[in-house]
Amino acid sequence: MEKIREIITDYHSGKFWEETIHEAGKVQDCMHVINLYPDVTYQKVRGFGGAFTESAAHNYAGMDEEKQKELMTAYFGEAGLRYHFGRLHMNSCDFALGNYTYVEDGDAKLKTFSIEHDRAQIIPMVRAAQAECAGKMEFLVSPWSPPAFMKTNGEMNHGGKLKKEYYAAWAEYFVKFIKAYKEEGISIGFLTVQNEPMAVQTWDSCIYTSEEEALFVREYLGPALEQAGLSDIGIFVWDHNKEEAYQRFKEIVEDGRTRKYVSGAAVHWYTGDHFEAVELIRKQYPDKEVFFTEGCVECSRFADSGEVEKAEMYAHDILGNLNAGISASLDWNLLLDVKGGPNHVGNFCAAPIMCDTENNSYEKRLSYYYIGHFSRYIEPGAVRIGTTRYSDTVEAAAFLNPDGERVLVLLNKTEKEAPVTVREAGCGIETVLSPHSIHTICY
Repeated sequence: MEKIREIITDYHSGKFWEETIHEAGKVQDCMHVINLYPDVTYQKVRGFGGAFTESAAHNYAGMDEEKQKELMTAYFGEAGLRYHFGRLHMNSCDFALGNYTYVEDGDAKLKTFSIEHDRAQIIPMVRAAQAECAGKMEFLVSPWSPPAFMKTNGEMNHGGKLKKEYYAAWAEYFVKFIKAYKEEGISIGFLTVQNEPMAVQTWDSCIYTSEEEALFVREYLGPALEQAGLSDIGIFVWDHNKEEAYQRFKEIVEDGRTRKYVSGAAVHWYTGDHFEAVELIRKQYPDKEVFFTEGCVECSRFADSGEVEKAEMYAHDILGNLNAGISASLDWNLLLDVKGGPNHVGNFCAAPIMCDTENNSYEKRLSYYYIGHFSRYIEPGAVRIGTTRYSDTVEAAAFLNPDGERVLVLLNKTEKEAPVTVREAGCGIETVLSPHSIHTICY
């Protein structure tokens, strides 16, 4: 441990990606210590990323070629966030230009299945990201609603349930989507059964009880993937807020016949921290993973919050999730317009990069830089390692990259400076975290 890099984002001084080099040495301070223990290891981290919604792709398509290149570098390039993971939606979601599916109405045999709709804007954006990404990208797909004719309410919006007579057809729909995307050069490695299966939304939504989700996985989706030679696809259940994640996961995998098909749980952040729910799943089911698959700052709830508060929401949640045991962290929309859309039901949100397509410009919000303190430095394949900290005023998480590099992320959300002594085996550095700042320390 000779030299230690400290990367700082400090909103108040306007410094982004400022880097300081420290000379490491023996440290005597015992009052402000963050200890790292690389011999104590936890979960492996698959990576970080965001969602290729139709809204994001529409905004991307509205920029000129030069700006498109800049946006791809900003997210997927070596000089940007270095994302390696993407979320896709099967059929439309709220962040789409309208309701759509891949089959004609009433086609229960899926003879008209086609992803031609996605070739217009979504797939070109995904391919651009793949070209920019320095390593192999991973993808997860989630449905918001089956086609209207398959549902009890006869529409894609406002909840409703998948009719039992269409369970087999809907499972085959997953298979066709995954194969169609593979033909486009986009290999999907993971799926969730249903986005937010307890939410009756004004937009695309579908309700499942624990028993219904388990039945669909056990009797239809799992076997359909096996028969299609796609048993390597990881099936993640729940895909909803953390506060009920453990209870729902326990109920879904209670039957061993279901559990064998389930790779893990997917969670969102909209009802609070509930990091303990992630921890409970990992403790009770150590062979299963937990992915964070969606979080965003909703305009309806946080219209009066400042950029510092929004950025700290991201950092606090990512730190808490990682310390609880998540393996992947996926933000919601990659790009939104100045209104927080487009969104076909007016459910506007913020994104780390907001685009003004009329003026061919974009803005990186502070949350973009805070996310970068994780995604730029914690590499795919890193493992979380043991830490201790002197106070809850400093939030911390540490990782060991595949090449042996240590990565420590520190967050100070307070109005005061926070002195910190970073220490491993008695050696380290002393530094000061300025108010409302995030630091990444690498050595």
